[in-house]
Amino acid sequence: MTMTLYHCVSARSFRPLWMLEELGLPYELKVLPFPPRHDAETYLEVNPLGTIPAFFDGTTRMTESAAICQYLAARHSARQLNVESDEPDFGAYLNFLHFGEATLTFPQTLILRYSRFEPPERRLPQAAEDYTRWFLSRLRTLEPLLESREYLCAGRFTAADVSVGYALLLADDIGLRERFKPATLAYWQRLQQRDGFRRALAAQQRAAAEQGVSLDSVAHATGPF
Repeated sequence: MTMTLYHCVSARSFRPLWMLEELGLPYELKVLPFPPRHDAETYLEVNPLGTIPAFFDGTTRMTESAAICQYLAARHSARQLNVESDEPDFGAYLNFLHFGEATLTFPQTLILRYSRFEPPERRLPQAAEDYTRWFLSRLRTLEPLLESREYLCAGRFTAADVSVGYALLLADDIGLRERFKPATLAYWQRLQQRDGFRRALAAQQRAAAEQGVSLDSVAHATGPF
């Protein structure tokens, strides 16, 4: 049975899309306008949370992007994009996998909310700047690590790099690329050169065009949030 991924352009659902392309797995991609709970209300029948992604693999239903990456890596890429529990970097792998979402992407959602998604009278420039500093301070913790290695853990590209890589994609979309430290910027440039990343970009562009959805990324969407 073909897997199905519900996706918005350059939203968190890009993580599982990137994984699917890295793994060469068959899937159906359904692209929705952002935010889908407002602009595609029938989506609530698919995912009552109204959030992106929603992922289906047979009877398996998932809505957390980092968890979907972990699921795909564990089921389809043992000792490659997955790091096994008997490998020395297993703990580091899990930590970076969730660091990408919980620590890096979370503050970016607040930057977007208070600088772009809310109506002008509800925007809070100081809150947006505070969360920008929060994001950058946490991103800087990767710099010493990336000065000495190509990828985050286990000596290879893994799902953890997909998780953190998406946070860098979103930061780039927001306009924070110029504030990346040198090793982090070089890492982001390496990730963008991967065939899987490029195929994921092409897949979302093709599907959005075919399904009549704007190619504007989530970072350029307008409210309501």
